[in-house]
Amino acid sequence: MLINKKLSALFILIFTLTSCAKEGFFKPGDARKISPDPRERVKKNMEEGKGFRLQTAISGGKGTTFEFASSNELWRASLDVLDFMPLTSANYSGGIIITDWYSEQGNTNESIKITIKFLSNEIRSDAINVDVFYKKCIAENNCKVSKQDGQLKKEITKQILAKAAVYKKISKDKNFKPYKMSIPDNNRE
Repeated sequence: MLINKKLSALFILIFTLTSCAKEGFFKPGDARKISPDPRERVKKNMEEGKGFRLQTAISGGKGTTFEFASSNELWRASLDVLDFMPLTSANYSGGIIITDWYSEQGNTNESIKITIKFLSNEIRSDAINVDVFYKKCIAENNCKVSKQDGQLKKEITKQILAKAAVYKKISKDKNFKPYKMSIPDNNRE
């Protein structure tokens, strides 16, 4: 009797958790795009790095993938584009990069500061928010700071997205591994 109550409670808990999951947690498949042959589905998933091989896990191989800052294409591209500027803050978990004030050599009266906020990990134009601040000084303590949405903002955003797309393609090509069937096709019934 006690086992039945525990089992019932477990099923209710599982049902509640799965029904309360946010949208996109369980991604439904499109039957028109997915092959009905399980061998082809396994092959496609393994080649894209979505599969799990028990033998690889037992032998100490890579069983899971973790998202580190170095594997986020937008983050890496942003740091590469801004590599000429000193950074004040680069917080991956907070999703923000802030540069220090930067001016060309010989021009101490004008400087810029760039802030990049990450809104998504996807490589899209609305995934990052770039802000460019200009500081113009008449005297040492008489400076005016203004935020501008000019050509520099558009150019930095464009360079980051282009570089991130290249990193994404390189990563996808690097992770592609051809899958060899362990059971010959002639044994299929």
